[in-house]
Amino acid sequence: MFSNPIASYQQISIESDIRGADPHRLIVLLFDGAESAMQQALVLLAANDYKGKSDALMKAIDIILSGLSASLDTEQGGDLAQNLKALYEYMVSRLVYANVHKDAAAIREVQGLLGEIASAWREIGTPGRQNPEQQP
Repeated sequence: MFSNPIASYQQISIESDIRGADPHRLIVLLFDGAESAMQQALVLLAANDYKGKSDALMKAIDIILSGLSASLDTEQGGDLAQNLKALYEYMVSRLVYANVHKDAAAIREVQGLLGEIASAWREIGTPGRQNPEQQP
């Protein structure tokens, strides 16, 4: 029935996390997914598994474009949203470059950039930080 029960459990856990998540948590999950895909790409690149590396980078690119960038509201977000959109486009271009040229440094560059944004996003979601007027 289950060829890999651990993988089945992890998939169910991920789906449950997504279904019950607020919009902030969904963005955190996108950051986590992109980071995981890039880390996997680095491991596969080191193992000379170029097809696997390419698949992992394409997953990271899809998360950045279809998830993170697409979730930006450039009308309400103003310059910040525009700047993030441009930064996401830069990250995608670096990942495409990394894919074509088998460049681990470009992947690590994007990991660093995305990690900084993810860290700031997580800080925004820290309980008690969203509305300073409610703090004691």
